[in-house]
Amino acid sequence: MNDAWNAMRSGAPHLPHDPDLKTRRARCRELLWRYNTQTPPGDHAAQQALLRELFGELPAGVHITPPFYCDYGRGIEFRGAFYANSGCTILDGGPVTIGDGVLFAPNVALYTVGHPLHPALRRATWEHTAPITIEDDVWLGGGVIVLPGVTIGAGSVIGAGSVVTKNIPANSLAVGNPCRVLRATTDADREQYAAWHIRAESNP
Repeated sequence: MNDAWNAMRSGAPHLPHDPDLKTRRARCRELLWRYNTQTPPGDHAAQQALLRELFGELPAGVHITPPFYCDYGRGIEFRGAFYANSGCTILDGGPVTIGDGVLFAPNVALYTVGHPLHPALRRATWEHTAPITIEDDVWLGGGVIVLPGVTIGAGSVIGAGSVVTKNIPANSLAVGNPCRVLRATTDADREQYAAWHIRAESNP
């Protein structure tokens, strides 16, 4: 594999204009153009075929409402069922892992890519990456931004508009910019649906 790809995936400094990286991004843009603009909304089979081409392996139950944007596609790993509402952006130069039962509201963004603080290094177009992990049963509210290097623990909920700069423990309700944990989610949160006679069968 190309040295720039390996460097990018490992988090080492790299130059995004490397020919191999440019070719990979061009392939991704072509597939996204077809997915976002050329596939009828009701043609589920065609949509899934394009997602498999974009991501490679694709578990059952992965659904992404167009428009969707990413840099490479092959930098994203799905561990199970996943739904993203419209406007999702994933900058997947670094590894992105998304667990089972994860929900994204509209306009969620995951950014694995960072730039140098010093302007001379930015002018030279250096970049670096850090992985993002979204564990099982996480719900990200509308407009949530997740920054490089963050892990969001299983069962957590991130409030709309939050900017997640640090790891979030499992089973947490967290909000804000920067995002902070408000409290743990507990069995008491099941009562929200009690008036509709709906109860979960098991703990998150």
